[in-house]
Amino acid sequence: MEEKSILITGCSSGIGLCVAEGLLKRGYRVFATARKNEDVEALLNKGMESFQLDLDDSASIRGAVHEVLNKTEGKLFALFNNGGFGQPGAVEDLRRDVLREQFETNVFGYLELTNQILPTMRKQGYGRIIQNSSILGFISLPFRGAYTASKHALEGLSDTLRMELEGTNIFVSIIEPGPIEAKFRKNAYEKYKENINAKPSHFCKRYEAMEERLTKETAPLPFTLPATAVLEKVLRALESSKPKARYYVTTPTYIFACLKRLLPGFLLEKILITAGTRG
Repeated sequence: MEEKSILITGCSSGIGLCVAEGLLKRGYRVFATARKNEDVEALLNKGMESFQLDLDDSASIRGAVHEVLNKTEGKLFALFNNGGFGQPGAVEDLRRDVLREQFETNVFGYLELTNQILPTMRKQGYGRIIQNSSILGFISLPFRGAYTASKHALEGLSDTLRMELEGTNIFVSIIEPGPIEAKFRKNAYEKYKENINAKPSHFCKRYEAMEERLTKETAPLPFTLPATAVLEKVLRALESSKPKARYYVTTPTYIFACLKRLLPGFLLEKILITAGTRG
């Protein structure tokens, strides 16, 4: 159905690919995008409508929106902002340009794409905007400062946007996954090696342990779920008559949401410090 078309970013693997495939099987018209041309080719070979979209590039965002709306005669039911990455490293070891790169993709790209789509949704009188955040959108862990800051910022913008869209029939939902089976660790390790100078750091020994965790082939973290768990929550956000503001995914997300409400700050931080050295 034309009104059930959805644009998804970050579909090369993991959550984005799983959601794109799942929605396609359910009958949605899926526009699955990726940053690299070879990933676009792979998506096309899977029978999807796919094209390049780089969240760091304004021209790429505008081009993708133009292509989608051209194919749908100016209508779009939903947008799932999913593409992104995590930059590991202690806050004191983050250069300004490294933090900027994290925000370019995880915040500014989401914002620009959403703002490009909103006039269409306002004109047609309906729409769903789904933001893929994280458990780190509402708690913090040591050595994840850049990623945590980007997800906190995304949630702040999304909550504000939801209030500004009150009464428009355009709904904004946030997905908050914990550990999910994906290439997130592999990509995080590449960003760590690219941007963090570990040897002179005060946290040199901690980084050695981090490298081992990010590179060692081990069993998944406790409570890790397949990407289909995110697909289930995306479907709820798409098909509920009154979608929720937030959808938790995985047991740790539920647990820490509860602990944040119940525990005093100093005690919660002790638990998070311990969790941060293990995850």
